[in-house]
Amino acid sequence: MRYEKGHKDTSRQRIMDVAAERFRSDGIAASGLAGIMSDAGLTNGAFYPHFKSKADLVRDSLAAAMEDQSAQLRAMVADGGLEAVIAAYLSPEHRDNPQIGCTLSALLPELARQPLDTRLVHMERILDAVSEMARALPDGTGDREAKVIGIYATLIGTLQLARAVHGTPLSERVLAAGADAARELVRGASGGSA
Repeated sequence: MRYEKGHKDTSRQRIMDVAAERFRSDGIAASGLAGIMSDAGLTNGAFYPHFKSKADLVRDSLAAAMEDQSAQLRAMVADGGLEAVIAAYLSPEHRDNPQIGCTLSALLPELARQPLDTRLVHMERILDAVSEMARALPDGTGDREAKVIGIYATLIGTLQLARAVHGTPLSERVLAAGADAARELVRGASGGSA
């Protein structure tokens, strides 16, 4: 059977999109290839022409998801600066939808256990996000990258904690307290003006 030109690329992208969503919602270890392929509308045998292993799928699908997130981050920074990033990142909508949200906040402990090549790809994407956010800090800010790493770590940790206690009144309080802490870090980086 002959397929249209681009069919393989389309199938690969569909697998990656489904996998990235499934990994973020259910976790890497809990997401089997059979379920991913079924959700993508493909047979299990269609996996191996695209990827050598699940580890390759994890690396490629999550790197692509992080690239999409970087584009969203650029737009948020351009439209509303770091305040827009903080508000969107620590929103109830983001907390409640890990499958379409930040890869890091959904999967950090599992990403730490991935092979080095996967961790290096994610390190590059993290540094891209940090660079994008650092550009939003005012001129004259000291080590911008270090300041943004602290802000980013605050956002990620806050969202993870809010998700862990979701369904309780504490979750909303965690989001609010984390947003206040992140804003304080931005003010400190800005020399007091936010």
